[in-house]
Amino acid sequence: MTTFQEARAFLLEHRTDYDAAVKGFRWPEPVPFNWALDWFDTELAHNPESRDRIALWIVDPGDKETKLSFAALSRRSNQVANFLRGQGLKRGDHLLLLLGNVVPLWETMLAAMKLGVVVIPATTLLTPDELRDRLDRGRARAVVATQDQVAKFAGLGSDGLVRIVVGATAKQDGWLPFGEADSAPEDFTPDGPTNADDPMLLYFTSGTTAKPKLVRHSQRSYPVGHLSTMYWLGLQPGDVHLNISSPGWAKHAYSCFFAPWNAGATIFILNQPRFEAKGLLSVIERHRITTLCAPPTVWRLLIQEKLTDYKVRLREVLGAGEPLNPEVIDQVRAAWGLTIRDGYGQTETTLIVGNSPGQKLKIGSMGRPMPGYRVKIADADGNVAKEGEVKVVLGSDRPAGLMQGYQGDDGRLTGTDAALYSTGDVVFADDEGYLTFVGRSDDVFKSSDYRISPFELESVLLEHEQVAEAAVVPSPDPIRLAIPKAYVLLTLGVECSPETALSIFRHLHARLAPFKRIRKIELVTELPKTISGKIRRVQLRRLEQENNRGDALRGAEYREEDFPELAKTRSET
Repeated sequence: MTTFQEARAFLLEHRTDYDAAVKGFRWPEPVPFNWALDWFDTELAHNPESRDRIALWIVDPGDKETKLSFAALSRRSNQVANFLRGQGLKRGDHLLLLLGNVVPLWETMLAAMKLGVVVIPATTLLTPDELRDRLDRGRARAVVATQDQVAKFAGLGSDGLVRIVVGATAKQDGWLPFGEADSAPEDFTPDGPTNADDPMLLYFTSGTTAKPKLVRHSQRSYPVGHLSTMYWLGLQPGDVHLNISSPGWAKHAYSCFFAPWNAGATIFILNQPRFEAKGLLSVIERHRITTLCAPPTVWRLLIQEKLTDYKVRLREVLGAGEPLNPEVIDQVRAAWGLTIRDGYGQTETTLIVGNSPGQKLKIGSMGRPMPGYRVKIADADGNVAKEGEVKVVLGSDRPAGLMQGYQGDDGRLTGTDAALYSTGDVVFADDEGYLTFVGRSDDVFKSSDYRISPFELESVLLEHEQVAEAAVVPSPDPIRLAIPKAYVLLTLGVECSPETALSIFRHLHARLAPFKRIRKIELVTELPKTISGKIRRVQLRRLEQENNRGDALRGAEYREEDFPELAKTRSET
């Protein structure tokens, strides 16, 4: 029987030998295992070689630094677990976590795992309506939020919700100060064993339906499953790992929580009020960061600076979320002698495919399947093909890192009960097994590493009284790769004017979080449709890619920046 410790040690031993790692790796058995107690506390926090090593290092504006060792975080998370238990939280309860990159986020995550409480990670960009959805469908029993999020909960109801606020010094309006955990005992005793299939995380993710899906992960799937992510990142004990990602999204759990601590590395966080490439590069140089993972949006901003001016000590550089263009890779390689390695995973999984250290790299390819993952590339008929959808092989080959399933309103799980898990992503496979991303099999797209559902945005557009029909597609953008653009057909008698476009933009700003706002609107007189009356987004996507302004479908295009009066609410997320 393979243990977590043995599986981890095997991957570290074969860190640069992909063939040996794929051939010999075995997932740990699905036995009772609590990663926070049995790995973090027992191995990292009490091992003399690692207990005093920095586990979490946060740099805030003004170069204010916070450093916590594995031993300190172990004690502190015990206190938070006891504090939450004192508020009535128990195994199986759901907790909405609405925090930025502050220490209580990591403390609460560890504490919840120890208790068996299911965490619902959420971005602080959510609107009150989106929070209501997470409270209701997520069946949240408690919420931990920062002071600036408290006002969003006014009027949301949720009787019986335990409300805990980070940053307050006294109880106010029904919110308990997180600081009360300081007086809780430092020793924690679990109420029983943690089973591998006990639920641990509930992620809300955009899909092709009106409401985001609920992705449920277990006490095994993300903690143990992220051994594949550790392998792709190339992390080693003692590394200082910087990942550019926002809390609330799966990539944050990938590289700002599980994978670095699986390796025994330091998680390094840089909090910038507004992203600034020079500041990031200076920190990477000054604090001797060894491994850096960032979305392509960030890499495209970094190469606008003179990279050779920064004497970095990076060993591994990585990109994820969307394909990197060769120009970025070439400029980083010329400046630092390092090649950015791409990787591919989903909220529903851990890292599935990647360019791991030691592999031959093919520019443009996202690599080969990670140890522990078997994939099949299938065409529309399910036959093995050179170009087709990525499907993860299940059955006896089921990877530990796959979600338990999509949780419905009735609590039932779906999505992983077949022989294959369908990712919805289309790739091209070459003769050596390297996969190159082609696109989505549906219409969901990425913008600045955020997953955007056209259906969700179109639903909001249709709430505007002057909008008859709408279609949202990605529009190419030099920094974000793509931004949401709406083709809008107005109701009869409404003029295609700047005033109409401004009214629609205002409507969107009041109802959508900044990361999913529509940045362009094109007012048109018709939308392309199939014979059955469905809008052909694929035709509109082609118009955007080709930038064909002479096509008969084109109308009057307006951008957010055309309207100075939107400046107060416009975000550059």
